Amino acid sequence: MGIIKKIKNAFSAGGNLGRLDVAARFTLDRHAYTGTMSKFHVAKEMGTGNVYGIKLLDKEKLKLFQARFKGLNKPSEAEIGMEIDNPLVAKTFESGTTTTGIEYILMEYIDGPGVNVLVKQRNQNFIPFRLNLIREMAISLQAVHDAGFIHRDICPRNFICAENLESLKLIDFGLTVPNRAPYRLPGNRTGTPQYMAPEIVRRRNTDQRVDLFAFGVTVYRVLTFEHPWGTTDTTGLAALAHDTRRFTDIREHRPNLHPKLVEAVHQCLTVDPGKRMDSCKRFLNRIREVKQEDLSKQ
Repeated sequence: MGIIKKIKNAFSAGGNLGRLDVAARFTLDRHAYTGTMSKFHVAKEMGTGNVYGIKLLDKEKLKLFQARFKGLNKPSEAEIGMEIDNPLVAKTFESGTTTTGIEYILMEYIDGPGVNVLVKQRNQNFIPFRLNLIREMAISLQAVHDAGFIHRDICPRNFICAENLESLKLIDFGLTVPNRAPYRLPGNRTGTPQYMAPEIVRRRNTDQRVDLFAFGVTVYRVLTFEHPWGTTDTTGLAALAHDTRRFTDIREHRPNLHPKLVEAVHQCLTVDPGKRMDSCKRFLNRIREVKQEDLSKQ
């Protein structure tokens, strides 16, 4: 009986041969947030009262995505998340399969709005914290790169603020790939079109600098509430402008921005990866003289 008890305790509460019985362990909120390849619920663990985020993966969409990397033994989203240890990156706690055969990921839940919501609302409440949020975005993305990955979906939606809007965390490694040659080959056109680097759209080799481009678009939007190319198109056509039309100079929206910040954002948006900002460390170094009051000038 002792051995059986140990085996049972090794599995999740309500588990069946290692499979998670979601209803036996968690109370899920009624509203599901639908992502690219999954549905996300806020999950309260009945035994502890702890609140998590649980991602239930779409089997067919996941299969199609994994087919792009056949034979490469690509790490799973959960495995990638568990390799990135940084306080500004949402933690991944466990993963597996539910009793209904759905793959799941259990992760840290951040009880606050996505940066996309704040930008869309033109929310004035987070303006006093924008510089700190931009720096935290850069630190979190650098953590992904230092761990040896390309995030591939940097955008405001994937940065979640604390409830008081003073800090944030990076989420979602569903499209993330190792920063190794087989994963940098042309053809993997995944991501959010409004934030895609030209080399993704034009099916050229990629590297971590695609994240710097998307980061630049994200920072531009945080600072101005506008898109660098002024588009509201969310289809793949939006990304075609990223190397055929010059982006709007950020100073047209924010003429009093610190010149070092202007220079850093513009370099992130450079079409040629060889001339683009090549790391978040360099971005942070470039803006080290910028102060919050510089962002408050309108």
